[in-house]
Amino acid sequence: MTTVVRGREGRRRTPLASLSLPLLAVLLAGCGIRSTQVPTDFGPAPSRVPCAMSGPDITTQTSGGIPVQVFLLCSGQLVTVDRSVRIPDGTAEGARRVLVAQGLLDELAETPSTPEQQAGYTTDVRGGMTVSGPRRKDPEDALRLSTPPQDLTPAALAQIICTFSDSAAAQDDGSVILGGPDTAPLRRYECPTDVRANPTAKSPPSTTVSTA
Repeated sequence: MTTVVRGREGRRRTPLASLSLPLLAVLLAGCGIRSTQVPTDFGPAPSRVPCAMSGPDITTQTSGGIPVQVFLLCSGQLVTVDRSVRIPDGTAEGARRVLVAQGLLDELAETPSTPEQQAGYTTDVRGGMTVSGPRRKDPEDALRLSTPPQDLTPAALAQIICTFSDSAAAQDDGSVILGGPDTAPLRRYECPTDVRANPTAKSPPSTTVSTA
């Protein structure tokens, strides 16, 4: 009888012992091995690279007119974006220069489109500013703003000068003769690389222009 009982006890313990190993493996797997398969959340990835739009702005494509480029601010630099200005056919050269300059000024003052804002574009040029042609004693290529250039922020002046210098509003060498509505002397401005790279700290270099 004693031998039989020990035999039955041994057979009863065998299934319990065999279950312990799978159970231990499951517990070990739940203690850290499976956690390495779950991706770590470091927050959402950036949706777009600064100053780079995913595609062309449809409103710019369909606006018509003469294709131009204006300089907006982005990541502390001046960056070109595509725009267009409308010039009536048959406009004389002198009047054409002024109309181009006014069109560029208006585009600079416009709030950047939604895709441009999402990419980080801004403008420091304020609306309501106008540009006119030369006065009687001014050089024929001179432009006069309704706001004195010295009253503009460095970034706004850099935007205007660099935009004008790359257009029909500039002289043949890319310089821009600009003045205000007052009697302050006209100045010849340029847009070098260091101004484009840091417009908030670097003012466009300029020299006084004689009107005598």
